[in-house]
Amino acid sequence: EEPVLLAELKPGRPQRYDWKSSCETWSVAFSPDGAWFAWSQGHCVVKLIPWPLGEAELCKTSERKSRGGKAETWSHGAAKEKTLECGQIVWGLAFSAWPAAEGGDTDPACAVGLPCLVLATGLNDGQIKVWEVQTGHLLFSLLGHQDVVRDLSFAPNGSPILVSASRDKTLRVWDLSRDGRQVQVLSGHVQWVYCCSISPDCSMLCSAAGEKSALLWSMRSYTLIRRLEGHQSSVVSCDFSPDSALLVTASYDACVIMWDPYTGEQLRTLRHVPLHSTLDSSSEIHTSSLRSVCFSPEGLYLATVADDRLLRIWALELRCPVAFAPMTNGLCCMYFPHGGFIATGTRDGHVQFWTAPRVLSSLKHLCRKALRTFLTTYQVLALPIPRKLKEFLTYRTF
Repeated sequence: EEPVLLAELKPGRPQRYDWKSSCETWSVAFSPDGAWFAWSQGHCVVKLIPWPLGEAELCKTSERKSRGGKAETWSHGAAKEKTLECGQIVWGLAFSAWPAAEGGDTDPACAVGLPCLVLATGLNDGQIKVWEVQTGHLLFSLLGHQDVVRDLSFAPNGSPILVSASRDKTLRVWDLSRDGRQVQVLSGHVQWVYCCSISPDCSMLCSAAGEKSALLWSMRSYTLIRRLEGHQSSVVSCDFSPDSALLVTASYDACVIMWDPYTGEQLRTLRHVPLHSTLDSSSEIHTSSLRSVCFSPEGLYLATVADDRLLRIWALELRCPVAFAPMTNGLCCMYFPHGGFIATGTRDGHVQFWTAPRVLSSLKHLCRKALRTFLTTYQVLALPIPRKLKEFLTYRTF
């Protein structure tokens, strides 16, 4: 079933052309609970939008937009849309709900006077501004990077640890519980760092720069674990599967490589080839250069955006896309945390929302996902179980 365009949001003020990227949507983000959507729409502005409850509301929004109504002003219960004036062009976005809940009915964030939901914004001048979502108040301005902050990633376990990736060729680790103190600088890249992703189990960090290899770091010791070498051109995007057992990297070489992050083994390669065979092989690499890759929440699908103006959806067990959607000049993509939708950002500053396949995970996959959440590849291989079961649990077979 092909993705269907449900709605499209457009910048609400005149575009500025004093910067090449001033009207481009380089980053979109959903909050972990799916209640908020953030959109770096250029012009130094971030829109915070309360997310509709479901597909029906999203379709209604699309209908209002098509009838000439304003799609930029939504409300969700008591929450209202907010505009964050960042003062600089925004490149990276990341939500976090922190501190982590520890049981009981009392919200620990409220108990210690800390915000429950924050949004970090990576800016053109190297600053990182961290905002409280409910009020729109600025909490921190983190200083340290010497160039554009291209991407941001919070530790998924709800801890206030933030990792930033920058054109200054470094990654930096910040602790928001200590007033945004910088706790580590990770050096190892020789080109601009485009992307960073922390594994869901918070043990690993992957970073992608304008290099043919991605770097895998330990989130415990902040040391380099290994270089992932296999691409033929710049790696620009990376993402971990929900159980941390898989890592995907996307490159300008028109390929996505699926890795076992624990062993560094290449499990499979997904090649982006033109839909129309009339394109010659010399243009294939250019037209299919990848921009973004992301896992679906249940871990059975991938979404990719490439320069050939297509959104592709891949099933994990297949080597060909299961669905395509035509989109103009896509730059980034992200799944809704509960599945069913994909948000994509474009070069003209727009955001598009697409339907995505809904899947009922098999009991086999649910068991694998539950086991791999706390077992490394090496621990699985050491189990006294049949070889075929080990291959399934380590994603060697599906």
